[in-house]
Amino acid sequence: MKKKAKKTAKKTAKRATAKKATGAKKKAGLTQITYTVSDDLQAIVGSRQITRPQIVKKMWDYIKAKKCQDPKNRRMIIPDDKLSKVLGNKPVDMLKLAGHINKHIKK
Repeated sequence: MKKKAKKTAKKTAKRATAKKATGAKKKAGLTQITYTVSDDLQAIVGSRQITRPQIVKKMWDYIKAKKCQDPKNRRMIIPDDKLSKVLGNKPVDMLKLAGHINKHIKK
């Protein structure tokens, strides 16, 4: 029994060191990657190079400031002139917002 326990301990130690070694080579997280945005999206968020979480935050800041949410169904965004260039002319569900943003960003 002791030999079996030693073998498993060695395997576990090897796995742990392998995880540490690969962990050091990880790429930057999604919050640190900056994207280049289109001119239409830049008019809303205010900057050309911006991270994705900042894009979403600034989009929501704009939506709330301009009162572009449907008062009865707060999940629906009713685009104004600037937003319609990014989202289209029809009301958009808030969960579909990310899909519309994808069309206006590049790495």
